Amino acid sequence: MEPWQLTAELILDTKAALGEGPVWDHRSGRLLWVDIEGMRVHHYDPVQRTDRSIQLDQRVGAAVPRAEGEGLVLALEHGFHLLDIATERLTKLADPEAGLPDNRFNDGKCDEAGRFWAGTMNRKSGGPTGALYCLEPAGAVRKAIDGVSCSNGLGWSPDGRTMYYIDSPTKRVVAYDYEPTAGTVSNGRTVVTIPEGEGIPDGMAVDREGMLWVAQWGGWRVSCWNPQSGERLGSVRVPAAQTTSCAFGGPDWDELYITTARTGLGGEQLAQQPHAGGLFRVKTGVKGRPACFYGG
Repeated sequence: MEPWQLTAELILDTKAALGEGPVWDHRSGRLLWVDIEGMRVHHYDPVQRTDRSIQLDQRVGAAVPRAEGEGLVLALEHGFHLLDIATERLTKLADPEAGLPDNRFNDGKCDEAGRFWAGTMNRKSGGPTGALYCLEPAGAVRKAIDGVSCSNGLGWSPDGRTMYYIDSPTKRVVAYDYEPTAGTVSNGRTVVTIPEGEGIPDGMAVDREGMLWVAQWGGWRVSCWNPQSGERLGSVRVPAAQTTSCAFGGPDWDELYITTARTGLGGEQLAQQPHAGGLFRVKTGVKGRPACFYGG
């Protein structure tokens, strides 16, 4: 069967340095996303077409709503924090890598039990000094996967028994058996490999059928993969090379929101992709699942 192709449309020309981590908050009908290098947390309202940003004093790798109230949990350059939306005040929870100043947190996501999973990367050498951590609702932090170069996309199968994880330079999506009660991973195996010349896998979303939607940094696209067969089913063309992440949202969960970046691009490259760093959207014809929020 010939793979299908869609094209994403620009909905917000923010020119973010490093847009990342979109999460649809179905309670407010808004999209939460971050600009890592711009050190900002954004709330996009698709009805009003407005975007509120909160300026922070350090890089923000991921932001996820809390299950109770309007606050957020953040994976910042220097560890896990809570953010009060009304006052914009940060409360530090834990910094598991206080002794690794070259590392910073990157992508993160919550599981159905309300645990916040987020990983780190070495922003200077690119070496495997990072790890994937789990922040429990009660506040304890544990290391789940070590030896990571650039911790990125996360997702779970619809039955919650498989966790998918991306360490970007490997160009692979790895599946782990997931024990939802304890929140533990085991038996890692490669289920998707990004072809040569198509960039590297970045953020990821899982749809209602269990298919993986993988943003390809340097690849101008988000691709949809069957993790059972490793086959690419289709792709969404994005008019920005550095496609960073994606999330399903909208009233029917059938709109894929896509973040992009413009960091590191020169004048000629920006002339070819003037909307790099923008927020994009496409109707996919399939539905995602509600995002999980932090239970603490």
